[in-house]
Amino acid sequence: MHRRKFLKSAASSAAVGAAMINRGRYLLFAGGPAYSARAVELVRRSTVMDMLAPLWISPSKTQKMLGNADNFKAEDFGPYKDSGINVFHIAIGTGGPDAYLETLQFLSGYNSFLARHDAWFERVDTPARLDAIKASGKVGLILGIQNSEHFRKADDVDYFYGLGQRVSQLTYNARTLIGNGSTERRDDGLSDFGVSIVERMNKLGMAVDVSHCGDKTTLDAFEVSKKPVLITHSNCRTLNPNHPRCKTDEAIKAMGAKGGVMGITEVRMFVSPREPTGVDAMLDHYDYVAKLVGVEHVGVGSDIDLLGYDAMPPDEYKQLKAGYKSTYGFRDKIDLDGYTFAKRPFDLAEALIRRNYSDANIEAILGGNFRRVLKEIWTV
Repeated sequence: MHRRKFLKSAASSAAVGAAMINRGRYLLFAGGPAYSARAVELVRRSTVMDMLAPLWISPSKTQKMLGNADNFKAEDFGPYKDSGINVFHIAIGTGGPDAYLETLQFLSGYNSFLARHDAWFERVDTPARLDAIKASGKVGLILGIQNSEHFRKADDVDYFYGLGQRVSQLTYNARTLIGNGSTERRDDGLSDFGVSIVERMNKLGMAVDVSHCGDKTTLDAFEVSKKPVLITHSNCRTLNPNHPRCKTDEAIKAMGAKGGVMGITEVRMFVSPREPTGVDAMLDHYDYVAKLVGVEHVGVGSDIDLLGYDAMPPDEYKQLKAGYKSTYGFRDKIDLDGYTFAKRPFDLAEALIRRNYSDANIEAILGGNFRRVLKEIWTV
């Protein structure tokens, strides 16, 4: 579509809801920032993917919506449709002695939700569906888990693949039979059992994710896997030296060499140890990965819903912070300053334009890179 024709269509579309407030600037929602025509066009023509974006951070909201899909109404769908994000990877962390049951409940809840709302959402679990989701007009959901403790044996990988799981983080923050998480005192790397799980995931076409893994477990995964390995949501330790959830240069280089992609988070204490912490500090991580291993290896893994952590109910916010070790370094706020979470692809596109990224590279970051690598991993 011709650029001028595209923008005319976009500005008048009810889905976009944009008003042109001056030459080349669009207001996508009342009270929000104005976006350049270039940023709007980049988002509208990209298959935008957020590789860690739960629909709801609030546990009570999650329970309400997944416990009874009829609780989700048309007015609830609007923000997802209008966010600019085409594909949400909605993984959560399960674990402990009830990991198998918790994961079954989570996946069955989402499968029921998807079946009830198939006019609005679609499960994205094949390369063909990934390619078609933008044109479908639906919002795509990738089912993933931020741990692999539900894999009690290698055959369990097959079972959960059959339920629609397409991404599995090898560990959360703690030690498991598979390997070590990022906040454990020691990291002995992948176990023999962990190697067998990675091998089975490769065979089936389930993506290996090492976002929360300890440093050695992370490197072992790159060494063992025959397919690209993802860091769906993390940041660069060189820019945040003491945070265990950030990745070393060695890990980022191994990711790039393996053909993977790293999603940059929007979590305040992962982004910077200093205040204030805003969009520019987050952009530094995009720049860093792009310069270290190439722009084709960086994408979005916001680790946040459309409202942000700081909008959680106070009791749940307090409980969330209490659930992690002191090394997480929580501060008063978790969200970045000056970022519009409900329209974040537009904010990000605008910020990347300011950093002089080309249109092609912005499209790659917004979703092209993760789309490419997932199609490779999922193809068996």
